[in-house]
Amino acid sequence: MSDVVVALDVGGTGMKCALIDTDGAVRHTERHPTDAGRGPDAVVETILAVAEGLAGKAHADGLTPTALGIVVPGIVDEARGVAVWSANVGFRDVPLRELASTRLGLPTALGHDVRAGGLAEARLGAGRDAGHVLFVAIGTGIAAAHVVAGTAATGAHGAAGELGHILVRPDGPVCGCGRPGCLEAIASASAVARRYAELSAAEPIPTAEPAGTGTAELAGAGSDDGSAARWESGPSMVTAAQVAARAAAGEELATRVWREAVEALADGLATGQALFDVETIVLGGGLAQAGAGLFDPLRTALRDRLTFHREPRLVPAALGDEAGCLGAALLALDQLETS
Repeated sequence: MSDVVVALDVGGTGMKCALIDTDGAVRHTERHPTDAGRGPDAVVETILAVAEGLAGKAHADGLTPTALGIVVPGIVDEARGVAVWSANVGFRDVPLRELASTRLGLPTALGHDVRAGGLAEARLGAGRDAGHVLFVAIGTGIAAAHVVAGTAATGAHGAAGELGHILVRPDGPVCGCGRPGCLEAIASASAVARRYAELSAAEPIPTAEPAGTGTAELAGAGSDDGSAARWESGPSMVTAAQVAARAAAGEELATRVWREAVEALADGLATGQALFDVETIVLGGGLAQAGAGLFDPLRTALRDRLTFHREPRLVPAALGDEAGCLGAALLALDQLETS
């Protein structure tokens, strides 16, 4: 029988789930609604029930579940295994690791969704050839993970990586955190869409793109489920994807809004490079799907801001929406090795 890890990437809207073997191969995937509106206790029960179901699926397929990895948005105390705070899911000091380990009888790791996604990209994805990686998820918000030699920094209080709350425009729009001028208030997908709508006073534009949330806590990070829906800013607002397309087509207003976002993002990344001196910056989340329309001007703007610091390689994420589950599995496997 092959060993697998049960992996869950929990967001405010839905959770991505997988069985992943010890080589990082995904053997099975599922998606389930989180239904965070039912309250944190109900969400915890859903997480545990889904994890049990996945473990049962593994046994039915002749696989042996050896560990469980869960990643959630918000502030996570990975050392204690506690989901300290999450606006999207409603967690407040939930001992999720202990609850899951007791319920399933498996060694369990609990981590932060963006840090887990960054860990996966650094070890298995776009940053795998670099020892120092900064992963930045750009969706409804912006969050980051600094990974050194295959380990993501958590910070003293579980809140490392809040790149979206770097102050880049002191006189800029008010961020969801309450302070004016944060990076994510200007350069996130939702900020791009909101700025365009404000300047154009455009009528709502229907879109076929799926509404949802995106791998970080939206109140202070990048997104919460890693999906392409992070382009979305709400069902009645022009999307960042549409703004990017209009800018590429030469529309003056869209070009202005897009340039503002790129310049702010370059400021944030330059600060990140000054702090962390990484070899590679990996951009994930919905906004990174703009491709050359984002990466070409961003590389130039970042280069212009660096003096004596080495210019990092700037690349798109490679693992897509599997990054969170892969990172959850890596956390669980790492814990097995050290326990």
